[in-house]
Amino acid sequence: MRDRVPFGPWGPLGIAVDPVTWKAAPYFIVAPVVGTACFVGLGLALPLSLVLVLVWVGLPMLAVLILLWRGVAFAERRFVRWTLGVDIPDPYRPRPEGGLYAHLRWLFVDPATWKDLGYVLLLCPLGLLEFVVVFGLWSLGLELLAIPLPLVLTDRTMSAWFVEVSTVPEAVLVMLVGVVSLVASLYALRGAALAHGWVARALLGTDDRKLLLARNEDLRASRARGVNAAEAERRRIERDLHDGAQQRLLSVALDLGRAQAKFDDDPQQARILVESAAAGAKAAIAELRDLARGIYPAILTDRGLDAALSSLAARAPVRVEVTVEITERPPAAVESIAYFVVAEALTNMAKYSEATEASVKVSRAVGRVVVEIADNGIGGAVIRPGGGLNGLADRAATIDGNLTVDSPPGGPTRIRAELPCVW
Repeated sequence: MRDRVPFGPWGPLGIAVDPVTWKAAPYFIVAPVVGTACFVGLGLALPLSLVLVLVWVGLPMLAVLILLWRGVAFAERRFVRWTLGVDIPDPYRPRPEGGLYAHLRWLFVDPATWKDLGYVLLLCPLGLLEFVVVFGLWSLGLELLAIPLPLVLTDRTMSAWFVEVSTVPEAVLVMLVGVVSLVASLYALRGAALAHGWVARALLGTDDRKLLLARNEDLRASRARGVNAAEAERRRIERDLHDGAQQRLLSVALDLGRAQAKFDDDPQQARILVESAAAGAKAAIAELRDLARGIYPAILTDRGLDAALSSLAARAPVRVEVTVEITERPPAAVESIAYFVVAEALTNMAKYSEATEASVKVSRAVGRVVVEIADNGIGGAVIRPGGGLNGLADRAATIDGNLTVDSPPGGPTRIRAELPCVW
């Protein structure tokens, strides 16, 4: 909102016709009502719950109060965004795993909880002050404009706001003052919106410095996970080459050597050895093809994500419905990670889930590609260190993406990957 306030070439007229001005007006009507209700309610309930904490009865009361004022703060962020144009992300720490104690500790320890309380208590006096200033000037301006009307229409003397109007020059002067008051009310409205937005951002938002530090830590952890994932992938390829294709090619070489030695003495045995070598060579080629597909499948390079996922679905042991809603091809890194997320999810489904059907959906959101895999199996999938899903989460983290798993016991299982993408 700051860049739209008020000292441009159009001056007061620009403010008067700007819809942002009138979107802010409802806020200053609602805020005093909500603020007063919260101030009175918390003023009565909070001291009582704190006293009763001594006998443990107040602890659940305090927890309920915390949830209530956090709910008010949550709604306030949305209302401030809609009316004042100030976008305030939720600053709360991630909800912990565990039981009641972990959640209570999460509520009490989170600094955002107490900043929310400060804002909710401040909303009453601040909202009343803003209401009086903004709408006091507004009502003053309208009444001063209305005072001279009876004099003009009926020649009667009128008085209001300690002002008596008995002549036309006095009426003109009062009307000018009314116009000035209305202009001042417009500026007061926009100024109050700016000031309140600043207070809301300070108390309901996050500390920018802490946010940057947390972001830096996330990026550092993401980079470390990416390095670990790449190293694990390199070792897997090395192991597959050593234990698979390399051993088969060595066997082929041995069979060909033995066949060469028997060409003169035992042509029939030499023929058998050559056939064995040929079969071994074909098996080695198949293993190398599968290994290359595990690194980056050719169909993904040539035909894109839709064809590659359809190929995966065709090889799955159950019916898999594939929906790809993106028309443009994302960058190769995003495309590759999306493919391997689906491949690993379908592999796990075949091994563990006892599912009879599954679905794969790839869609486009703002600045990201969203991959969702669901099945009707028995559930119980979790991201654990060293597991396949953990490897996918690490792979997604290399491009600052994330992977979540919702798989309660009994099913169904839903895996969702959000991959940042700029087309």
